[in-house]
Amino acid sequence: MSRIFRAALLLVLLSSPVSLVAQEKYIASYAGFAGFQAPLWAAKDYGFMAKYGVNSDLVMIPGSARGAQALLGGSIHFGQIDGTALISAINQGADLVFVASSLNRFPFSLVAQKNIRQPKDLVGKKIGIVALGGAHEVSLILALKEWNIPRQSVTLLASGPAANRLLALASGAFDATLLAPPETGEAARMGLPTLANMNELKAAYFPMNAVATRRSFLEKNRDVIKRFLQAYSEGIHQFMTNKDKGLALLTQRMKQKNPAVVEETYQYFNSTFSSPPRMSHEGMRTAIDMLQQRSPETKFDTNVNKYVDERLLDELEKEGFFKRMGGKT
Repeated sequence: MSRIFRAALLLVLLSSPVSLVAQEKYIASYAGFAGFQAPLWAAKDYGFMAKYGVNSDLVMIPGSARGAQALLGGSIHFGQIDGTALISAINQGADLVFVASSLNRFPFSLVAQKNIRQPKDLVGKKIGIVALGGAHEVSLILALKEWNIPRQSVTLLASGPAANRLLALASGAFDATLLAPPETGEAARMGLPTLANMNELKAAYFPMNAVATRRSFLEKNRDVIKRFLQAYSEGIHQFMTNKDKGLALLTQRMKQKNPAVVEETYQYFNSTFSSPPRMSHEGMRTAIDMLQQRSPETKFDTNVNKYVDERLLDELEKEGFFKRMGGKT
């Protein structure tokens, strides 16, 4: 009798792979509480992770360097993260790869004290950023280069989350900082001027919201990652096409009670996300070139395919997934 039971159990196990995979918990990280984190929130909160059988939890890990370490250490399976630290790690042989990107332009604005009216006024000043080695630093270096301001003429201070930096700027702790919606709207209401919008730089394309995983995990769990990408893509699409749901998501996740701030944030990012979530190869090349300039002693591979694997997105496109979803092509 026990032999018959074991045989029946084995048959159930072999015939139900998706339901069993769904029992394992997959951890995905996002990098903060600004509006551009919405794609991962949407995939989870709108129920698309559950719809596609991805049993997931979300965790907040600020900074691309910490996110890369968490991926490499195996404490998370997916990271919604800017590309800086991961490009460097992959170039050095790390077991990491990008599989998608929902935001391919810098979403930051440089907000300053009232006495700073033009870029040259930044010389000798202190600028607060979330952390060294990430998209904040890269965008500022690119901006300073475009403005013909020597990098050594300003001091960059790693100052943590946006809300903390906004308070520090308002109190005079530093002279300028990079912010994204909703904090940019809050800064304007406090009378702090926007000196520049980083998405208007000549080199504005950048892998800002890249989805990364371990390459070894991708090779062994293609179906899991494919279903994750389905959930992620559908979350972006619903956020962009259903304003009421988009506003509700931002209100809850940003812990924001001011409807005007939520509205501003939604309007900004509604037209900014990439759907389908394909990586901008131009943005990758910008990032690689910038990292090469910053570390001339290191030789960076300029082949984007070394860092990005979009085969699963290609499969979904060939299968008509994005067309059925109604995403942009």
